[in-house]
Amino acid sequence: MSDLLYKEAPDFTLQNTKGEKIRLKDYEGEKNVVLLFFPLAFTSTCTKELCHTRDNLKMYNSLDAEVLGISIDTFFTLKEFKESQNINFQLLSDFNKEASIKYDVLYEDFFGMKGVSKRSVFIINKEGIIVHTEILENANELPNFQKIEEELIKLN
Repeated sequence: MSDLLYKEAPDFTLQNTKGEKIRLKDYEGEKNVVLLFFPLAFTSTCTKELCHTRDNLKMYNSLDAEVLGISIDTFFTLKEFKESQNINFQLLSDFNKEASIKYDVLYEDFFGMKGVSKRSVFIINKEGIIVHTEILENANELPNFQKIEEELIKLN
């Protein structure tokens, strides 16, 4: 369990696939937010995770939740990934690892690469408080999508 559970979500500003700056605080008071940190675009488990989310976006929308996918990939890479997989929600580049550090979700070593985000989920309510966390040490595992849905239902 994360030390951030039931605390104010650390704010960040990251670039989306259009190069626009997206700030987490801008959703406060408006929407619940589901942060999906994922290791790397174009890898098999990350593709499965994000395509599952894409295919279930109506459920997230119906529960007043904005989904933000975050990885350390450049926004150029994420743009190609988003287009190739028809991802229908925002992907944000944490290339400088600012958000991943704030949420304490970096692998020390990921197949020889330093500072890759762990597959993680943070649900943030409209008041900006983290109400659910799931941080997976094994990058081959998928988040518990059923639990994400249950937690979002509780918020509505």
